[in-house]
Amino acid sequence: MKIGDKVRFLSEVGGGIVTGFQGKDLVLVEDADGFDIPMPLRECVVIETDDYNLKRKGSTAAPKVETPAQPVKPEMPAYRPTELRGGDQLNVYLAYVPENIKTISSTTFEAYLVNDTNYFLYYTYSSAEGKAWKTRSHGLVQPNTKFLLEEFSKEQLNDMERVAVQFIAFKDGKSALFKPAVSVEFRIDTVKFYKLHTFADSDFFDQPALIYDVVKNDVPAKQVFVSAEELQTALLEHKGTDKPRSQPLVKPVRDKMSPLEVDLHIDALLDDTTGLGHKEMLDYQLSKFHEVMETYGHEREKKIVFIHGKGDGVLRKALIEALKHRYKTCRYQDASFQEYGFGATMVTIK
Repeated sequence: MKIGDKVRFLSEVGGGIVTGFQGKDLVLVEDADGFDIPMPLRECVVIETDDYNLKRKGSTAAPKVETPAQPVKPEMPAYRPTELRGGDQLNVYLAYVPENIKTISSTTFEAYLVNDTNYFLYYTYSSAEGKAWKTRSHGLVQPNTKFLLEEFSKEQLNDMERVAVQFIAFKDGKSALFKPAVSVEFRIDTVKFYKLHTFADSDFFDQPALIYDVVKNDVPAKQVFVSAEELQTALLEHKGTDKPRSQPLVKPVRDKMSPLEVDLHIDALLDDTTGLGHKEMLDYQLSKFHEVMETYGHEREKKIVFIHGKGDGVLRKALIEALKHRYKTCRYQDASFQEYGFGATMVTIK
């Protein structure tokens, strides 16, 4: 049984055209009034197939006649697709689904193109081989459906570090808003396929999936791959203007008498803390503290306010220990409560 087949119900009066499937056990059947009726698969029987290339019993094949090659027109479905409200904006996704999430280290995966729109899509799905591209799947995706592109194993992941999705959106037999052709390239982090938290629940699959936006509300996803040539060009353009790699986060001094303010919150020091443990973050904060102390250690009577936050007090205790043993000549005290609350320590250089 497939989309476009005509079926009748076994236990009830009626039938219609198959318009889709829900899971493995339910089929959506459009009746004569245009309503989609969910029915158990076992309660339906096909009475007319949509496969026009199926050989019929008793048919006699006509003699083969050589004719000039003609362009092949992709076969359009013979049924009227159901349109959903809001579906005239393009929302298309590339999804990877593990077949068995419980055995993430050894399971195989499925790649899907999710067409959450009222448009048909002529698509290609490709992977990079150096500067060339290999087409992994191509064809026609019907409106408001998810389409299986391929199945693959962990051994094939290295061939999929760079993939691209291209498509043209259109409606068949009716007027519609024009949609520009889409071409989006992705860099796939293959390490994610070994981690459970990579895969999350979604509206499109019963099991967790890794989903990339191809087009969101008519806007194609930003290119996430930068070629070596583009990177080299960018580096040459900025040569000689690079900032020091490591800089203390210091707020501008308001006047000569105002203390220097240094924010030691980890999110103020680093844009991304992914993969860092608590000890590594603490070590990084302390390294910034020492960097500032060494920079201004010769300026007598210089006041520096280190903003560390209240938290559980671990960072503050570490700063106090360093001041007691490494910077013994310096004075320290809690900074102004009105200005910093309980989360700052003021150091006076001596």
